Amino acid sequence: MSTPRQKIEVACAARGVREVVAACVELIEGGEADPALLLVLGGPDAPQYLHAPDDQRYWLRVWGTRGLGWALGVTGAPAADEPAIVGAILTSLGDGWWRVREQGLKIIARYGVDDAQPVVVELLSDEVPRVRVAAARALRVLSTGSRRERGPGPDRAPG
Repeated sequence: MSTPRQKIEVACAARGVREVVAACVELIEGGEADPALLLVLGGPDAPQYLHAPDDQRYWLRVWGTRGLGWALGVTGAPAADEPAIVGAILTSLGDGWWRVREQGLKIIARYGVDDAQPVVVELLSDEVPRVRVAAARALRVLSTGSRRERGPGPDRAPG
């Protein structure tokens, strides 16, 4: 069985890393989703969320954010500080669903998205403990510069 990271790497090789990154950004921003990519991001049941009630469609943004975290670590990926990517990450931090915020914070910690620091500080007081912990970690990484330069090692998962 392959991991989410491995699935994203295969999708990047097949489609192109920039296309996968762009599709993840589109999902985070609430745009249209490619059902085939949803299979990669969320598994065999994921396409059903395309027609799910609004209160369940947040999973599309969770998967888009998690996919973006993995895709940015693939060779040839755009830099995490490109404006469209930063915009999507900031969008994820303002999402009403905690899982999306948590995944966005993991990307910030992994790739050192300095432009997000003011929002990260705000999330230190988020109502959800997991978001607060992720915000503290992201802030620690941003303030110390101890991030990993191009992604997680094989022993570190984005979530």
